Amino acid sequence: MHELYMKRCFELASKAIGNTYPNPLVGSVIVNNGKIIGEGYHLKCGLAHAEVNAVNSVKNVSLLKDSTLYVNLEPCSHIGRTPACSSMIIEKEIPRVVISNLDPFNMVNGSGIKMLKNAGVEVVTGILENQGAFLNRRFFTFHKKKRPYIILKWAESRDGFIDYLRCEKNKFPAWITNETSRALVHKWRTEEAAVLVGTNTAEKDNPALTVRDWTGNQPIRMVIDKDLRLSKNLKLFDKSCQTVVFTNEETASYKNLKYSKITSKEDFTDDIIKYCYLNEIQSIIIEGGAYLLSSFIKRYLWDEARIFVGNKLFERGIKAPDFDFSGFQKTQIGDSQLFIGYRTAY
Repeated sequence: MHELYMKRCFELASKAIGNTYPNPLVGSVIVNNGKIIGEGYHLKCGLAHAEVNAVNSVKNVSLLKDSTLYVNLEPCSHIGRTPACSSMIIEKEIPRVVISNLDPFNMVNGSGIKMLKNAGVEVVTGILENQGAFLNRRFFTFHKKKRPYIILKWAESRDGFIDYLRCEKNKFPAWITNETSRALVHKWRTEEAAVLVGTNTAEKDNPALTVRDWTGNQPIRMVIDKDLRLSKNLKLFDKSCQTVVFTNEETASYKNLKYSKITSKEDFTDDIIKYCYLNEIQSIIIEGGAYLLSSFIKRYLWDEARIFVGNKLFERGIKAPDFDFSGFQKTQIGDSQLFIGYRTAY
């Protein structure tokens, strides 16, 4: 039965995707004699944790002393923005705790379990561990690899082009997929901390990189502009939301428009990764163009790839990145196909 209740924890935790940064996704259920008597999840950073919400939802608190608390991530042991959950569990005299994953955050990382065991609480770990790791793949990548979780995303024509050749008569962005695919991309943006494009994409497509066809959080917009040649009239520079520009030049920052100097002489990707880690940006979608995507692919700096293949033939144009996605999971979206795959097996 452990697996059944842990799956419910995952379901609850998933409700807050995109809202908990820099905290992880956590759900919790409390079970008494085979019946769920309380459940909760972490809604947003700074608000109560999942275990607290689960306990607060229990109507008959006397049952807690003979109940099992399920939670997909190790209860915290430190006082941060909220009190320590391990202390709360001990205080409520909950005798058993079942956990999917240990917390890799250095201020927890086993100390929560140790606190519980020292207080006489029975602790079970490793329930559906791979599924739990997949749920919190952004959080785990950030704390274990010291970098953001990196998602590659692009659309290509049926004959493998990411764009046609632009000219004065044909200067607008290539429309490769469909409205449903675009709405899905906007949904994806609400789930990640940042979205990045290269200089050519910003210049030619003039993307806003905002969430317009979905309701949710706006990610931090990022763009590479090494020589500051991009026009300040581009949508990316409208200061409507947080935007970061990576450049070779020393430049003053403004409200919602920050400039970050590229220091690496060999590979600018290092500067992006470092900036994200130092600023607790746990995930990033790289939306193009071909050169930027290829820069990350060549260094194996990616965790997940989402590739749309449209039904149009360009015959010539800008080639899509050289990338084998033949073994990826395929989904039909209207007249287009979506391929999704992961570097890590979960």
